[in-house]
Amino acid sequence: MEIKKVGVVGCGAMGSGIAQLCAQSGYQVVVSEINEELLSKGLQSIEKTLARLVEKGKISQQDKDATLSHIKGTTKTKDFSDCDLMIEAAIENLDLKKKLFAELDAVCPKHAILGTNTSCLSIIDMAVATKRPDKVLGLHFFNPAPVMRLLEIVKTITTSDEVVEICQKFGQSLGKTTVIAQDKPGFIVNRVWIPYILHAIRLYEEGVASREDIDNAISLGLNYPMGPLALVDLTGLDVVKFVADALYEQLKDPRYIVPTLVNKMVAAGWLGRKTGKGFYDYK
Repeated sequence: MEIKKVGVVGCGAMGSGIAQLCAQSGYQVVVSEINEELLSKGLQSIEKTLARLVEKGKISQQDKDATLSHIKGTTKTKDFSDCDLMIEAAIENLDLKKKLFAELDAVCPKHAILGTNTSCLSIIDMAVATKRPDKVLGLHFFNPAPVMRLLEIVKTITTSDEVVEICQKFGQSLGKTTVIAQDKPGFIVNRVWIPYILHAIRLYEEGVASREDIDNAISLGLNYPMGPLALVDLTGLDVVKFVADALYEQLKDPRYIVPTLVNKMVAAGWLGRKTGKGFYDYK
């Protein structure tokens, strides 16, 4: 099967990035939001991102115009009726995702593949909400989707090998390196990354070292591009807490217990860069 048209559910930070990436790679894209206000905000974000790339000389004005011409925004699920591949990038709520997958299953053509961008939720639970569980899998992009080079493909016990192969080729067409994981909590990246991040936060919470010294030690000592606390601020403390809590709920492994400091910071609204304050102050 050849993928020509891609549908994206959700036009927030992840959805807009995925839509932009697919459009830049030559695919026709339909991206949805729950209302016109959020849809407009997401489409404006794509336009601003492309405008910055033009200003920096990374793409031409013609490239920008071509990319935008490939993207159609909608608030109606029925507009996905001719998509070959769906990528769901809604909020991390399993009940909502199951509802969305049932709706997409009823609207999309029989050959269409249904993917989810979830970072930690059970994909088989979404698959069984459809009549095509063999065509459901995880397509986990990383933020920002147009920049990060990895696509984590997650195979459930019902996903067909053919669908995995099609999505590997799709990922490669986006310029991504693909890895395949089984549908188990955290897949590959978050299963490894979350304990590392939480342990760094505990070092800071215990007063072992300052935030700057922890970040410098890791970035310079291990040649990482960014220190763990700065990376948490970029990702969002609420996101880290959600993923860690979900993994602990499924695995009961104490490595995934969120430090008290994170709970207090989330309660205070100190979520990182997006709120202007996290481990560092961005105001």
